[in-house]
Amino acid sequence: MAKFKKGLALDPNEIVNYQEDGIVSMELLHDNNGSITVFAFSKGQQLSPHSAPMDALIQVTDGSMTMLLNGMEHTIKAGEIFMISAGEIHSVRADSDFKMIITMIK
Repeated sequence: MAKFKKGLALDPNEIVNYQEDGIVSMELLHDNNGSITVFAFSKGQQLSPHSAPMDALIQVTDGSMTMLLNGMEHTIKAGEIFMISAGEIHSVRADSDFKMIITMIK
C-alpha cells in the first residue's frame, strides 16, 4: 500500500525532518515483496546490531552515516548507496545528522 501520492516528484529530504535526540521514519511503501522507508537520524543516535529478512539497499540523501557490517566500519555519504544482504548482522551510528532511504527487497 502506497503512503505517498504516486506520479509526483518528491525530494526525500523534505519527507522527514530531524528531531533532536531522535530517529524519525516514514514508510512510503510496504507489501509482501519489500518496503521503502525514509529515515532522519540526529547526531548521536544509533541502531544496535540487527539483521533483516530481506536484502536492503541504503541510499544516503543528506549528511553521512557509519555502518558496521561484518566487523568493518563503512562511512556512507550523501549520494552514495550501500547494499546489505538478507541475514547480515549490521548496526548504524549517526556521528552527525543524516537522512537515508532503505529499500528492502525480497
